[in-house]
Amino acid sequence: MRFLPGDDGTTTVEYAIGTVAAAAFAVALYVLLSGDSVSETLAGLVQRALTAAT
Repeated sequence: MRFLPGDDGTTTVEYAIGTVAAAAFAVALYVLLSGDSVSETLAGLVQRALTAAT
């Protein structure tokens, strides 16, 4: 594979940016799902599903 001059390390930078983006997404998802309102909503949803099943 031929690279343009000055492209050394481009793949490494792409992996680093992808890793940082994935980590930021994981943190945002953790913050969102660890909140009280989401926890209460999920608990209510599970409770309704179990009540409807019986």
